[in-house]
Amino acid sequence: MNEPPGASMRVALSGLTMAEYLRDSEGQDVLLFIDNIFRFVQAGSEVSALLGRMPSQVGYQPTLDSRWASLQERITSTKKGSVTSIQAIYVPADDLTDPAPASVFKHLDATTTLSRSIAERGSTRRRPLDSTSTILKPEVLGEDHFRVANEVKAVAPALSRAPGHHRDPGDRRALRRGPADRQPRPQLERFLSQPFFVAEQFTGTPGVYVKIEDTIRGFDEILQGKHDDLPESAFYLKGTIEDVVRDARKESDQDEQARATLRPRLTSRSPRTQPRRRPSG
Repeated sequence: MNEPPGASMRVALSGLTMAEYLRDSEGQDVLLFIDNIFRFVQAGSEVSALLGRMPSQVGYQPTLDSRWASLQERITSTKKGSVTSIQAIYVPADDLTDPAPASVFKHLDATTTLSRSIAERGSTRRRPLDSTSTILKPEVLGEDHFRVANEVKAVAPALSRAPGHHRDPGDRRALRRGPADRQPRPQLERFLSQPFFVAEQFTGTPGVYVKIEDTIRGFDEILQGKHDDLPESAFYLKGTIEDVVRDARKESDQDEQARATLRPRLTSRSPRTQPRRRPSG
């Protein structure tokens, strides 16, 4: 960011060239992190303006798509190795239809869209409805996993709405607590939170690795209503569904012990005696 536009634009290409050398000459599988790929577009726009080119829509350079393709299409696998890239993309004004993020989405195999409004509710920052993956297929995930993934995808519109927002009465049964309650299951939204290792110092909760099979099984049980009797707070920042059940029972036992210690105090109090009235006169 502190370099001239020309040098800044070459950073991503230089890093990719190094990754290609490790792949083709050393025969290695390379994981390439790029943070933030939007700066590549921003630098290219500045270079285009310095060259006196007529800007395209929203002020971007007219060669936006070709510049993206020249970078993204080089991230591929060969017989000697592979280059896999994870890229952070700044979305201007949170507008996913902006030409810069819209152009790069075409080249990605999976996208994870973060949301400020969801993070404000203390849940996961991800927007399930706008997040996609090319492996969401029954031949890759299996029939059971694919079914649960579609169920969670169906929950996305209800979870993405702000609290108090009007919800469609025709929402699926899996999104409700019961036939008479049309609200989406709060347990499911809480279970979308994840105890990350990098967030231990902020949340005070140890990080947990969870297998895909355990995650799918937990979502499936919540969708079937097997844990509707558990409090909503028990699902927050938990790994597996077994962790949820164990902590909920532990919290219930602690509440029962607290009530048990209060009962003798309440019953041992002597009844208040009414003060005698003085005779009048």
